[in-house]
Amino acid sequence: MVKLEIDTFSGYKIYPSKGKLFVRGDGKIFRFSTSKTESLTHQRKNPRKIAWTQVFRRMHKKGITEEIAKKRARRTVKHQRGIVGADIATILARRGQTTEARESARKAAIDKAKAAKKAKEGTKEKKTAPRTTTSAPKVSKQQMKGGKGR
Repeated sequence: MVKLEIDTFSGYKIYPSKGKLFVRGDGKIFRFSTSKTESLTHQRKNPRKIAWTQVFRRMHKKGITEEIAKKRARRTVKHQRGIVGADIATILARRGQTTEARESARKAAIDKAKAAKKAKEGTKEKKTAPRTTTSAPKVSKQQMKGGKGR
């Protein structure tokens, strides 16, 4: 089995007895397959921005042989349900009505409510006793405390 190295800049394979090895002052090892990759590294170029490098291709999803099926987004399912005071059948019936029919039904309901209110007021008798008024003159709080009175 042949041991292959990987180019530090481009990501290409380096076969035995090929390429160059560069050891920086801090001890970091760089392996280059060609003088081109060596030169670009010494120029401090970013391999992510150079289109032919493996890092660029990986970042931009190039050359992937297996086409992975895209995840399908779930569609939101709309549910219709009733609200307080009206079930779904009532809501759908009202939605199907014309505006004129809706207005006439509304007016009829208002008239019915007014008639019921009048009937309720007619049967209700006032049972409150009449006020007994004292003949004493009205006295303000200031006067009670002994202050100036008008």
